[in-house]
Amino acid sequence: MAKILIIEGHPDPESFGAALAQAFAEGARAGGAEVTHLALGALQFDPVLRVVKRGEQSLEPDLLAARVAIEAADHLVFQFPVWWGALPALLKGFVDRVFLPGWAYKNTGRALPVGLLAGRSAGVLATMDSPWWWYRVKHGRAAHRGLIDATLNYVGIGKVWQRTVYQVRKLDAAGREAWLAKVRAHGTQVAQGLVARAPAKPRALVQ
Repeated sequence: MAKILIIEGHPDPESFGAALAQAFAEGARAGGAEVTHLALGALQFDPVLRVVKRGEQSLEPDLLAARVAIEAADHLVFQFPVWWGALPALLKGFVDRVFLPGWAYKNTGRALPVGLLAGRSAGVLATMDSPWWWYRVKHGRAAHRGLIDATLNYVGIGKVWQRTVYQVRKLDAAGREAWLAKVRAHGTQVAQGLVARAPAKPRALVQ
């Protein structure tokens, strides 16, 4: 069975972003995937990477469990709000602490490292109050580029879909329900695509 891990990066479990993550999970399960939902706001960990090279900052139990879930997943979905043109501190801290050299990637002396999470695919499910044109023209899609190009692609995850809900504060109840239905249907589509993938591309062994 295809395995999907949803990493919910909004600290508020009652947010519209959390509802979108839940809708995607419902759709993915309906599409035949096994879904694990990881709400970062419920985890206990220090979001500040205090030691980069000396290895003195041990991973908390919740981060160790998150790594196990990532290793088991065929597909990762990152749900988060774009705040100040960037990832929220909760998600950024999670990435800083978890996606470390030796586990997520390995330097070999070449220009680019070996991505140790290769063989997985991913998706980005974001929300923001800005209109799309402002985010693209003024901010250069900074949060998406940082997560997709500088992080996911860097660790070997090359295939990443994107869904962004713009101008959330202007959505009425009907607009929100329409988005939930759209994301639920997309979850089913993604899951069915993973289930139909045969043979599944082997994932790299996480070192």
